[in-house]
Amino acid sequence: MGVPAFFRWLSRKYPSIIVHCLEEKGKECNGVRIPVDTTKPNPNEVEFDNLYLDMNGIIHPCTHPEDKPAPKNEDEMMVAIFEYIDRLFNIVRPRRVLYMAIDGVAPRAKMNQQRSRRFRASKEGVELMEEKSRVREEIIQRGGFLPPEDIKERFDSNCITPGTEFMDNLARCLRYYVADRLSNDPGWKNIVVFLSDASVPGEGEHKIMDFIRRQRAQPNHDPNTHHCLCGADADLIMLGLATHEPNFTIIREEFKPNKPRPCALCGQMGHELKECAGVAREKQGKNDEFADSMPAAEQEFIFIRLCVLREYLSRELTMASLPFPFDFERSVDDWVFMCFFVGNDFLPHLPSLEIREGAIDRLVNIYKDVVHKTGGYLTHNGFVNLERVEMIMQAVGVAEDNIFKKRKEDDVRFYCCPPLVMSGESHTEPGFCCPSQPSAGFSDSRGAKRKAEDSDSEPEPEDNVRLWEEGWKQRYYKSKFDVDATDEGFRTKVVQSYGCGSWKWYFPFHYAPFASDFKDINGMFTDFEKDTKPFKPLEQLMSVFPAASGNFLPLSWRNLMISNSSIIDFYPDDFAIDLNGKKFAWQGVALLPFVDERRLRAALADVYPDLTPDEERRNSLGSDVLFLGKLHPLFDFIHELYRSESHQVSTIPAELCHGIQGSLNLDEDPILPDNVKFKDPQFAEGFVFKAVLLSGAKIPSKVLKPGDWERGNREPWRPQLGFNPNRQQAHLNQSAFRNPFGPKPDIAEPDCGGLVRFQVCLFIKRLLMARGKNKTLNTTNYHSLT
Repeated sequence: MGVPAFFRWLSRKYPSIIVHCLEEKGKECNGVRIPVDTTKPNPNEVEFDNLYLDMNGIIHPCTHPEDKPAPKNEDEMMVAIFEYIDRLFNIVRPRRVLYMAIDGVAPRAKMNQQRSRRFRASKEGVELMEEKSRVREEIIQRGGFLPPEDIKERFDSNCITPGTEFMDNLARCLRYYVADRLSNDPGWKNIVVFLSDASVPGEGEHKIMDFIRRQRAQPNHDPNTHHCLCGADADLIMLGLATHEPNFTIIREEFKPNKPRPCALCGQMGHELKECAGVAREKQGKNDEFADSMPAAEQEFIFIRLCVLREYLSRELTMASLPFPFDFERSVDDWVFMCFFVGNDFLPHLPSLEIREGAIDRLVNIYKDVVHKTGGYLTHNGFVNLERVEMIMQAVGVAEDNIFKKRKEDDVRFYCCPPLVMSGESHTEPGFCCPSQPSAGFSDSRGAKRKAEDSDSEPEPEDNVRLWEEGWKQRYYKSKFDVDATDEGFRTKVVQSYGCGSWKWYFPFHYAPFASDFKDINGMFTDFEKDTKPFKPLEQLMSVFPAASGNFLPLSWRNLMISNSSIIDFYPDDFAIDLNGKKFAWQGVALLPFVDERRLRAALADVYPDLTPDEERRNSLGSDVLFLGKLHPLFDFIHELYRSESHQVSTIPAELCHGIQGSLNLDEDPILPDNVKFKDPQFAEGFVFKAVLLSGAKIPSKVLKPGDWERGNREPWRPQLGFNPNRQQAHLNQSAFRNPFGPKPDIAEPDCGGLVRFQVCLFIKRLLMARGKNKTLNTTNYHSLT
């Protein structure tokens, strides 16, 4: 899921971490498509060793895209997923490893968030259908025109959950896809492919990180391996930093706000469902039938260079006059640890810490002071010094009252003077505020345009907590927990529950404590249950699915959701959403009952015998699978395992597989005799993975220049294409003709500043028009305004 607003904040504060991907496109000759030759050097002028795919970030946009027509059936969905992987492989061109990880059964703490998302998705789907039906009926009664109602069954994205038939089919299709590419694509011939499907417990990104952590602990690991991880979740950036690998890059889709979407009722562009008037479009020209088709522009990709982020953080976190040598790797771990307080997938974030309000900068400033006072860091190889953490929390707690008051002042200022914004920007330009002439549209925190009049369309529910007024803590605990704030024992219980320790653990409250409540926590987080086991896939479905998605479950299990069963209270038809001081429902808290594991297992004991052999297979936990082609050095070793029908566990010879180690076992259902079950290297209980740069690691060349430190967040910035900052690019000359040899020597090289200045001119022109002083935008006043 990621951390809301984190990437936006990070890319603005540290802009040089972003590099735009260069992508070579396939060609067509006489109607025959010629694929890209991925054996050639990477056009981005960097060679990657390993590519890791967090597959859920691929599956969702391929099965129910928002910017193009949805696939008609499951076959088209699979093809879209394959094409997406092909495109990523073409951009990155890994030379050693391709690791594909699909989310498996999650820990209980994450399952609570999944439960909330799936119940909300189901509720929003029902509400959308009801709204469409209501608007359709009104338009028809007025004599309006609407296209015939689409009776195609709505794709329920909840099926993208471990244990469903869809995920089982996807795993099988991916096996055949990998076998085909290894046999037919020259770019795949020397790589090892790992597939960790939904039957393997753990979230995709965590399985990837566990693989990297275990491999780098091996004596044959190459410390200069160049990793590339694909995923849109912002927490991947923190996880990548926590590996302490010097060459780590994230690839993700470039976010483009305010994409046009067609009306959900008539399919026309330019208005939303609630604004639909049921007016048929007049055809204008013979090709007009394409005018309202959804734009099918290909999504572009960007690289996030963590080596450059490490440069920024080195300057940001370096502390002078320390009584001990500064350890940058320790400070990076501390920074990652603090970032999880402002948002993560397992815990609600503290009320006083919002990324948009500078929470991370505040934590860093407090952190530096704590390190000076205590003479040490917060973390060491994954272990946390709670005494020092408490000092940071108490320092934040002292500022909580002012933080809440300033938040209220900012909200009042925003709604009194909504900012005019350009192309997805949401910052207010200083000095430009016109309450008498509100803008036609302004952006909310998601980047989607929201009309000014919509802010008054529905009255906001009363905020009974009022964090900006005296007595806020008393009201918060009374409203959210129904206890008195003077109940120290309960507040201690909430704080003690705020820690993650096992597969079974979860935070049993909908709301977080305050930073000022973290008192006497040293020694508080030690009693965690060990050696716990994850749920089985169908058990997770029963824990996260609403009754509306029960069709993905066996019939007798589904009946537990809808009949008068002992656990019927786990599946409410409707539930409240507490905005909790936010402005939009999607930001609120879904007040769902927590699943009691003992009650759930007791109810399932009666229906377990009803499972068919295929359902029992889907309900079992699987293992990773390793694939490789016939030209790979390890192929003969694996082929011999099948030839001898050896069922002994074998260890990978490190010299045959780029230093990768692990154990192999025969696959009962191989696609080709080149795939086997794989298990990561195992370590003794209590083994500590060192959070350090490995011996022999070479730090990449410095990228940042002195000017990069002084550049403000709003100053012009020209995106770099590829990893070579000295790449010669084509430009338009003064006659607007393409000049492939770059700008003339006597002409200053243009940058994005010109575009930004032009946008500013349009911005100023809108203000002048709003004030009745319309001016023509020409060359003269363009230069005078800029």
